[in-house]
Amino acid sequence: MEQFELKKIKNLLDVNLMDLVTESKKEGFRFLERLINDYKNGTNNFSKSGEVLYGVFNKEGLLIAIGGINKDPFSTNKRTGRLRRFYVSKEYRRMGVGRSLVTRILKDASENYEIIVLYTDTEDANKFYTSVGFIKDNSVSKSTHSLNL
Repeated sequence: MEQFELKKIKNLLDVNLMDLVTESKKEGFRFLERLINDYKNGTNNFSKSGEVLYGVFNKEGLLIAIGGINKDPFSTNKRTGRLRRFYVSKEYRRMGVGRSLVTRILKDASENYEIIVLYTDTEDANKFYTSVGFIKDNSVSKSTHSLNL
């Protein structure tokens, strides 16, 4: 990961996300567009206690991956976090970028959460998440995977 820089995103509006948004939409994903809309309208700006948003930037300073953690809005357990808005540019997949990003997010999450859940509907994402320790589990509302910290 020497050619990449993983940074906490303090203000999403200061980051150029358009290339990632365009790429993700071509793959059929709309969640990065929702990330921007939710951030702008204040619905979700990763600013509550225990929440964080990270970006990975290449050596040219372009955002190549993004992901964050929120308190799970679908759970009554305050110690349940939800991995959200996780996306790695196709060009940078299978290079350790996603693994480094999720590892950092989970490290931060361990201070505030006992369990992390997420939702995905793709087999590639399922393979990735199980490779980093998540198990297929839909016992928490609107989730497909979980990880006990």
